[in-house]
Amino acid sequence: QVELVESGGGLVQAGGSLRLSCVASRRMFTSNNLGWYRQAPGNQRELVALITATGTTKYGDSVKGRFIVSSNSAKNTVYLQMNSLKPEDTAVYYCNLGVGVTTGRNWGQGTQVTVSS
Repeated sequence: QVELVESGGGLVQAGGSLRLSCVASRRMFTSNNLGWYRQAPGNQRELVALITATGTTKYGDSVKGRFIVSSNSAKNTVYLQMNSLKPEDTAVYYCNLGVGVTTGRNWGQGTQVTVSS
């Protein structure tokens, strides 16, 4: 079992920025990715962005050009820099340790991001 701990959520005005962090209890294997997903009330959980152990990134269509995912392998940490935030970005953001470019069974507890208009 891998523990994932997110931080950095909060309340921000539209157009503002936030940076989320997720620390994993172990480093990624070559086959792993660390990803960010979000879920708003009444919606399904969706991909925001992920980064593989080899540095490949993947973004959800709604955040391309605004969000940047990065990682620090020495700290077992993945970051999500969120810029030009919109009210529709409001959701609980979850960290996931996945395989390939898909999700795995290990999820963080989530961090709330609220964007006011």
